[in-house]
Amino acid sequence: MHVCRSFIWPSITGVAIGVALLGWNQHAPFVEEAHAAPGSLLVPPTGPASYADAVEHAAPAVVNIYTRTYQRAPANPMLNDPVFRRFFNMPDSPNRDRIQSSLGSGVIIDSKGYVVTNHHVIRGADEIKVALRDGREADAKVIGSDQDADLALLKIDLPNLPVIETTDDSKARIGDVVLAIGNPFGVGQTVTMGIISAIGRSQLGLSAFERFIQTDAAINPGNSGGALVDVRGRLIGINTAIFSKSGGYQGIGFAIPANMVNMVVKDLIKYGEVIRGWLGVETQELKTEGVNNIPADALLITGLYRNGPAHVAGLRPGDIITRINGKPVMGNNYSMFEVSQMKPGSSIQLDILRDQRTLSVNVSVGKRPNTLTEDQ
Repeated sequence: MHVCRSFIWPSITGVAIGVALLGWNQHAPFVEEAHAAPGSLLVPPTGPASYADAVEHAAPAVVNIYTRTYQRAPANPMLNDPVFRRFFNMPDSPNRDRIQSSLGSGVIIDSKGYVVTNHHVIRGADEIKVALRDGREADAKVIGSDQDADLALLKIDLPNLPVIETTDDSKARIGDVVLAIGNPFGVGQTVTMGIISAIGRSQLGLSAFERFIQTDAAINPGNSGGALVDVRGRLIGINTAIFSKSGGYQGIGFAIPANMVNMVVKDLIKYGEVIRGWLGVETQELKTEGVNNIPADALLITGLYRNGPAHVAGLRPGDIITRINGKPVMGNNYSMFEVSQMKPGSSIQLDILRDQRTLSVNVSVGKRPNTLTEDQ
């Protein structure tokens, strides 16, 4: 019995030491990484094995949108002549309408039934139906639509609606994992995964105001208006378009940032339209590298809207805008977007070059007409 005990205790002690050493070896690299010197290479953290929780958090609030547009079929005018019809013994028949159907996606953003989607998804539709993931359906009413940002706000009347959580997209970084949720090709709700490839994409010709989040998460026809969410299931953008030469997914998709969506939605609820500042100018970027006292980034005024704010203030085609409210020009799209955020009636100071003379002109910001499609 004594021999047995002598054997057992050293064995137990050895096992305990081995476990301790194993645990130390497993955690030692992470301790070293946590105290690594600035600039040293760190092993990236391992991502989650599943994004199911994020999907479950967001997906119930992502809906399918079905639209119908009734188009009267063209008919030969002679068929409307009763004499002609009687001569050929043709029975009277009502005019036939052609029904054009399309599909897209949307996101419930408020328990009152507000649903946001793309303007191009519901443009010209006579009937709009929203289908939830839980099987419920409802007819939708258009609260407002904004072609300039390609966003539309719908409203449905259903109880106990799931609502998506929204996050501040300004904190998003290139390389962040994102999930795209929508109804591609009408096959039903689908989730794809990718990363944020770029931020602030513009000058794509997709809409008047462009500051897109670019992603390689698969976005296909029918995904338009659906949700782009982060790994916690929070809305970071509304999927709106793809770059493709074939019409299918090629790794480049674009989403409207959540902050812009929130701004548009608030105006559509309050006013039924989006209120934006406007100068009434058409501009073109100049890349001069500082020639003739012109800053490296400047805007050449190529046209003016008659009786628009800039025209009334005395600006002319050929004037070169060098500063806006004392700040350097930062490209056409960015500068005009900043102007659009100003309240109509507020004053803006433009520093311009005219005939190699520097002038400062105060312009009273106007309200951007809804009929414009240009980015000025």
